[in-house]
Amino acid sequence: MTTSLSSSPALPGGALGRIRLEADHLSPSLRRVADHVLQDADNVVHQNITELALSVGVGEATITRLCRKLNFAGFHAFKLALAADVMNRTPAPPPGGDSLGARAARLLHFTTQTLENTVQLLDAPAVERVATHLARAPRVVLAGQGNSGLLAQYFANRLMRLGITATVSTDPHITAVGISTLPGGGVVIGLSSSGSTIDTVQHLQLARNHGHYTVAVTHRASSPITRYASDVLFTAAQEDPLSDSVLDTLTSQALMLELLYAAILPKRPEAHTLLRVTAESVVDKKF
Repeated sequence: MTTSLSSSPALPGGALGRIRLEADHLSPSLRRVADHVLQDADNVVHQNITELALSVGVGEATITRLCRKLNFAGFHAFKLALAADVMNRTPAPPPGGDSLGARAARLLHFTTQTLENTVQLLDAPAVERVATHLARAPRVVLAGQGNSGLLAQYFANRLMRLGITATVSTDPHITAVGISTLPGGGVVIGLSSSGSTIDTVQHLQLARNHGHYTVAVTHRASSPITRYASDVLFTAAQEDPLSDSVLDTLTSQALMLELLYAAILPKRPEAHTLLRVTAESVVDKKF
């Protein structure tokens, strides 16, 4: 039986989080407004729609289109969400500098901001649905490339400690074979921060064609991977533009997977016994 799929997943979270999720898929005019809001949220929250349109140099209709694109009923609803974002966000990043201490402070800031944004994006009902399917799954296939592949291996290990059979491979051919032989009730999870990793998108598409329940973990809404997902779990990403660090992206994915793990635990009554048994199985591997 084919699982019903959400062709257009809802965008949870506040205004700034939704803008970052959709940023890569906005038209040039909408992107101008979005960039302005991201850069000057403190002032935008006090403007009306006419003032914002004049500030950006666009028509009021463009502002309204952006609000609708972000799944807000209108500009007023958008401003309420933006005001909450401004009140709850972390302080500004520390001043620049080349010392290790300055770099550590900036890295900590951006990582903390990303984790907080990920929590704001949390779609609790979606997490519960995914957890329910995982708790009952005869087998789970995880797909991911590069850094996302590392997180896929990490979560497969977490699931196995709960007695859930989970497989992951860095070879996309082996992953495809695993998906094609997945029994009914199986689950396929695709991790791709960009949502555009070809192998991972194709793996979810294959799983969809076989009628399996599919999950995408990404920080880009409207990205290709979301087209083939029964449910989408959004993470935040706000990397420091002055470095090539991916720590915040990795930790936001890890946080989402840990939240999912926590949601599975009460759905597996035998979980605590299995955790004890698996812990005991590796005791002799330590000095």
